[in-house]
Amino acid sequence: MDSQRFAIKGRVIGADDPQLQEALAHVYETPERPRCLCVPGGVEMYVARHRQFVVKRMPDSGSTHHPGCPSYEPEVQQSGLGELVGEAVLESEPGRVELRVDFPWTRVLGHGVPRGEPQEVAEIGVPRRQMTLRALMHFLFERAGFNRWSPAMAGKRNQGVLRKYLLEAAEEIVVKGVPLAERLYVPEPFSESAKADAAQRRREKLAVLRPKDGQTPLAIVIGEFKASEATSQGCRVWIRHMPDAPLLIAMVMAALIRARREYTYEIDAASLMLTSEQWIPIEGVHEIPLIDALVAQQRRFVKPLRYDARSAAIFPNALLLDTGSAPMPLHVFSAFMDPKERTAKEKAIAAAGQNAWVWLTDHPMPSLKSAADPR
Repeated sequence: MDSQRFAIKGRVIGADDPQLQEALAHVYETPERPRCLCVPGGVEMYVARHRQFVVKRMPDSGSTHHPGCPSYEPEVQQSGLGELVGEAVLESEPGRVELRVDFPWTRVLGHGVPRGEPQEVAEIGVPRRQMTLRALMHFLFERAGFNRWSPAMAGKRNQGVLRKYLLEAAEEIVVKGVPLAERLYVPEPFSESAKADAAQRRREKLAVLRPKDGQTPLAIVIGEFKASEATSQGCRVWIRHMPDAPLLIAMVMAALIRARREYTYEIDAASLMLTSEQWIPIEGVHEIPLIDALVAQQRRFVKPLRYDARSAAIFPNALLLDTGSAPMPLHVFSAFMDPKERTAKEKAIAAAGQNAWVWLTDHPMPSLKSAADPR
């Protein structure tokens, strides 16, 4: 079920109904909340506003939706997010998430070490969990919905879509007291005829990096890694702007940058993330045949992400969402796993019991359970 139905002020209205925007406007910023009708009794949601009104999940409610519902999310323990919620990821109210990160937002001019930040006495000896740049990239991709797939998404993922939803996700995130949307740049789709205007918008966006009071702010750029080349001043890295590049694997890069001089930006730290052709984050190339098979068979699934977990083997490689009232874990057992990863994956498979689907990559991929009839 790709289309949702909501109960709003006594009315039942579909997600694709032209009157939905008017109905949401009547309850926006009021105590009344829409209910998603994917399960008996419905699930309470809230209304956010970006360019238009959007119905979103309440905190910690994703797993209460039906697996076939677009608002469904697995329990956080099914991915590396579970280790971060409550410490590095704080969602105290709908529509606002605070992230605690292990990288700086500013550098002191002339210094290459992070600027020290004061800590409360009560925190001494009890350090809080912080997330890395890679984990923040995973969080953004999951928040924007790029770790999930349904047949309706085929042919609709490109640089423009990636940019739109990553920026919308960033609007609800705060990092060290700063709205992430103010410090996040995602390249626009490249167009030869509009490249000058796009360059001007990029300069205006990254004007936030201008030094002030002896400090230089940092920002994050997320885009597809294109190439790097050596120069007399170090290494120059290129980010791809063309969304139709014929790549089997795309590699997405999150770069923490600062201004070196006018319109020249230097990478302070970077993290690379493998993705499938559909921008779905993956842990390694051993997952590609499974992801490609799921997409080709028009299945609905979600890809649990590692975040900062020591190992991704303890999580399913994918969760199939179209087989009934509960998601079906899919595990890929690579012949190249080291002993620790192998042991972790064996424990995860044993914990899943008979419900788990397991593929040993040195054997042909087994058939997947058929999709349940649409409800």
